[in-house]
Amino acid sequence: MSPSRLRKRITRALMVSWREQPTRYDIEAVQANTRRVGLVIRVRWALLIVLVTYSLMAGAAYATRMSAADLASRMAIPALALGFVVLYNTFYQLNYKRLGNIAVWNNLQLSLDAVVVTVLVYYSGGVSSWFWSMYPLFILEAAFILQSRRATWMLAGLCALLLGAVEWLEFAGILPHVVIPFASAEQYKDGVFVAVRYLWQLAVLAGTAAVSTQLVGEQRAEAAQKESLVVLDEATGLYSRPYFLRALAAEMRRAQRDSRPIHVILVDIDHFGEYNRRFGIERGDQLLRRIASAITVCVAQAGDVMVTANLAARYGGEEFVVMLAEDSQVQGPPQVAEAMRLAECLRADIDAQTVDGTGVTVSVGVSSMPVDGTTVDELLDAADAALAEAAHAGGDRVRRLESEPPPAENDEFDLLEL
Repeated sequence: MSPSRLRKRITRALMVSWREQPTRYDIEAVQANTRRVGLVIRVRWALLIVLVTYSLMAGAAYATRMSAADLASRMAIPALALGFVVLYNTFYQLNYKRLGNIAVWNNLQLSLDAVVVTVLVYYSGGVSSWFWSMYPLFILEAAFILQSRRATWMLAGLCALLLGAVEWLEFAGILPHVVIPFASAEQYKDGVFVAVRYLWQLAVLAGTAAVSTQLVGEQRAEAAQKESLVVLDEATGLYSRPYFLRALAAEMRRAQRDSRPIHVILVDIDHFGEYNRRFGIERGDQLLRRIASAITVCVAQAGDVMVTANLAARYGGEEFVVMLAEDSQVQGPPQVAEAMRLAECLRADIDAQTVDGTGVTVSVGVSSMPVDGTTVDELLDAADAALAEAAHAGGDRVRRLESEPPPAENDEFDLLEL
């Protein structure tokens, strides 16, 4: 893998939206992630209030068993840990709207919370501490906020690893044990007690992760099912993005079973934001509808459009996508050459569309299964990467990742005045 493609993959893994001109779906995803980051911050403030209140009340209780100096020395580091949480949560509170495009931001926040709780566990008695019960709260929070079950289970694993490190390192004598009132000072030296207690803690953590991901998974599946029922995009009359993704996945399974290729063509209007600023959103919507009609006609020339085999859909705000699985003009399944010809047809026909004498150009990216990927995400990512190359080369052209892009002819925005 080339360094540039590796860099793109890393960027896409870390960022919610990696496009220079984000689509409507990208913007909605960034806004949703920003809301989730804000939710983590609000939940953390609530937990901080609970912890500070508890610390004050527990400190008053401990004061009946130890001197003020001893109590202060024991609570100094836990107090610093809570103060650190206040500082970084304040930072998040002030900056989270600017950081909402970072996909892993919530994972990092929850991991840092787990580390702070581990400090509290150690300084409140290790194996005797009851602060470990904070971990299930973070797992529940992760199930509601993080996007995947895998991320929730990874956080649960991190909590189990940190908790086990404190308890077993104390048992091994690597970490000095912190003695607290009301607890036996010798419990951490009893291997059977440590093992039995840690097994129960693992059971609670795993149970929390299993129940929370199951419940939240059902909730998200129901929401996704409702969204998938929207078949047509109202603005253009093409298929909707959710329907296209389902159809693409089904057609790819059939294509893999029959050992035949399938192609994805991603179309993005060049500088459409500038078009809307110059001529107004209403004219931009009119142009989108004409472009959708041109795509339908062009794809129909390759085979039957608006059926599962070949499909045209609106992928985002100014992005369209085509799945090419059959071609009535050739014998057998369409090869890369037919996909490139269809892509050029789309580019040329869209260039010819105008509203009141003005039009736009498009950048087109093409990917093929199995050469560019064998999953929906891989195929769409490859098409998007090819589209990005076309846009960076000046737009108004078609690209595949294997092709060497010629030098950019003109990077300036050019409306087609007819």
